[in-house]
Amino acid sequence: MRMLWLFALLPIVEIALFIQVGGWIGVWATLGLVVLAAVAGVAVIRSQGTQAWIRAQRSLAEMRDPSRPLAHGMMQILAGALLIVPGFFTDFVALLLLIPPVRDLIMRRATRRVRAGTVHMARRETHRPPYADGVIDADYVVEDTPPARNPRPPLDLPEDLSGDGPSRPGNSGWTRH
Repeated sequence: MRMLWLFALLPIVEIALFIQVGGWIGVWATLGLVVLAAVAGVAVIRSQGTQAWIRAQRSLAEMRDPSRPLAHGMMQILAGALLIVPGFFTDFVALLLLIPPVRDLIMRRATRRVRAGTVHMARRETHRPPYADGVIDADYVVEDTPPARNPRPPLDLPEDLSGDGPSRPGNSGWTRH
């Protein structure tokens, strides 16, 4: 529901800011700032996307957790996308995302929420049995060869209801070779 309100209010805020900034600096300067922000957004996406990939590969090569460089890279790419979107509020949010301490703060809060959410979800799942550490102890038997299938029909066959089958006197219905 919050996201619905966000998407409903964001255009209103952006339009109000366009009107205010346009009144202060003029229409052409406002349009120039919007175009300049879009060009900067494309540049941020191109440079930071590549850098994020390189940092993540370096983390993997050094056997470190790549989640931090990937998260920083994704937030920088998001900042570039927000710069491309026309509007001063989205540009302000994008500029905040380009500041490393702000990204660290966002990551810490998101990590806390994810951990709290995981513990909370684990308590809610009452339909799952309480296995110790998710391990189920079981025994099994591995058969080397499957049992041989008998190609011949069984000797005691059920009676044929039509009267033409092996239950008719003098007709076994089967020939042996």
